[in-house]
Amino acid sequence: MLLPSLARAASRLGPRPPRVLLRAAAPSLGAVRNLNLHEYQSAQIMRDAGVNVPFGIPAHTVDEAVAAAEEIGDDEVVIKSQILAGGRGLGKFTNGLQGGVHIIKTSEVEDYASKMLGGTLVTKQSGPGGKPVNTLLLAKKMSLKKEFYFAILMDRASGGPLIVACSEGGTSIEDLAEKSPEKIVKVPVDIRTGPTDDDVAKVVEGLGASGDKAKAGEQIRALYDLFADKDCTMVEVNPLAEDAEGHLVAADAKIGFDDNAEFRQKDVFAQRDPTQEDPREVAAGKWDLNYIGLDGNIGCMVNGAGLAMSTMDIISLNGGSPANFLDVGGSANTDQIKAAFEIITADPAVKAILVNIFGGIMKCDIIAQGIVEASKSLELKVPVIVRLEGTNVELGKKLLDESGLALISADDLDDAAKKAVTAIS
Repeated sequence: MLLPSLARAASRLGPRPPRVLLRAAAPSLGAVRNLNLHEYQSAQIMRDAGVNVPFGIPAHTVDEAVAAAEEIGDDEVVIKSQILAGGRGLGKFTNGLQGGVHIIKTSEVEDYASKMLGGTLVTKQSGPGGKPVNTLLLAKKMSLKKEFYFAILMDRASGGPLIVACSEGGTSIEDLAEKSPEKIVKVPVDIRTGPTDDDVAKVVEGLGASGDKAKAGEQIRALYDLFADKDCTMVEVNPLAEDAEGHLVAADAKIGFDDNAEFRQKDVFAQRDPTQEDPREVAAGKWDLNYIGLDGNIGCMVNGAGLAMSTMDIISLNGGSPANFLDVGGSANTDQIKAAFEIITADPAVKAILVNIFGGIMKCDIIAQGIVEASKSLELKVPVIVRLEGTNVELGKKLLDESGLALISADDLDDAAKKAVTAIS
């Protein structure tokens, strides 16, 4: 069982597919950061890949929203808040407006857009602080005959992509899996060849598509090609709908992209929206640091994701609460260490900082020098507990001892955690 701090950090390590889609496999916890795009951005990528998507126009101002509705030309339109969090329809704006998605008359667009743009939408997945709404999507209202669930994700058990299809969609796949697991079809795909004709037929049959089966198969292949060509970690379409003519349409979608592929997906990653992310995580990314903010009061600076997880849990076992997950990696320099301290201390909740470094590739004297320079330049007002072990540890300890700073040394991790908790008691 994961300890609370480990579970909280694990939940923030990148977009994860619904639990029901994952097969039994050992969990992989690491500083994995995956790109998530807004609905309107994902829709354009899908459209370019040959996937049917509803006609829609993004709007960044009230005037653009009004013009978009006029271009759609219908009496009613769908107006959608664009934030990187689920549950928009049932969310609530901090200004009191209920719901982040509405079907409204075209004449009401100006009024709704003025209330939604610039507002903060709070949903079950956004956190209590909510997310800023800087963009709206004006979409054509569609007449949908049936709604399905469709997803593609990397499956560790089968060692490749897994297509998941269900004849019911538009609702929580977890709830559906609990009530009607027999309706969910899972089709492993050989990543070397892509889906076979039999694979596609199984998916189409699992969806229960009533229209042209060949055209439905073309949409399944288009979605898979998107998944493979764009280095996606997940493509989730909920609902994948069938319109009155029997055509499959990706009515709403979530697409995650592997950060390791940024070098060859530059056009995709250029669309990242930093306003939807924790500014501390954005700052950490600029310094090639892995940071995840938590809700405790003991800041952590560690090298290595596994050591970071252990450090947070030992803090918890000693009665403390970690304020963050921060992994400086194995090759951080002095400037990166200083940046790490700046990011940690930007959190007003931090009352102490625990530095836990095991020097392998990362040398203890480099960490020590960074600690000394950061402590002097930032004029740290909180206790700093330091545990060093490994390469150049004696030199590192010597630098700390001769710095003249009020740093608290620890012999081992348990000792460091106890001293950190005691320092704020």
